[in-house]
Amino acid sequence: MTRAPDSTEPAFGPREGEVRLERDPAQMAPDASVVFIGHVVSPWKLREECPKNMRAARETGKAARVQIDSAYRPGLAGLERASHAVVLTWLDRSPRNLIVQKPRHAADVKGVFGLRSPARPNPIGLHVARLLSLDIAAGILEIDAIDVLDGTPIVDLKPYMPSIDAFPDAVVDGREGSR
Repeated sequence: MTRAPDSTEPAFGPREGEVRLERDPAQMAPDASVVFIGHVVSPWKLREECPKNMRAARETGKAARVQIDSAYRPGLAGLERASHAVVLTWLDRSPRNLIVQKPRHAADVKGVFGLRSPARPNPIGLHVARLLSLDIAAGILEIDAIDVLDGTPIVDLKPYMPSIDAFPDAVVDGREGSR
């Protein structure tokens, strides 16, 4: 299911000031092995229609689903205690060779680690979603929203724990929730 993105794709064409890595991480030997445990079932089929973040995804009012493969379903036991889950995805259709990017919404270029962009050396997505329902036997988590394309592989799930995960005073550029 994973494919190396074509860096000539118009959706990821170079913008002024962007810098690409000399070697594309998608073409390098892996340092570790990652196993996909399932996939996302989302309403988003094309990158152009996919919301840019979870807030925008929630604003569409469109729910989504996480489908866990049968071998990993026993690992869902206990997740029903949580109201929200952290969903880690592998953004398999994103380029991996951009190290400095020029986001459409920004005036200046930024390093990939200063952005939430899906284009990164290891395209891991982090999403906190409200659990609407959980069917352990079927391996189905209904969630309030997701900001990834349909079929995106799942790397991991974790319960969201507000006492550990929330930092109400966190800021970027002095603005709460800025990107």
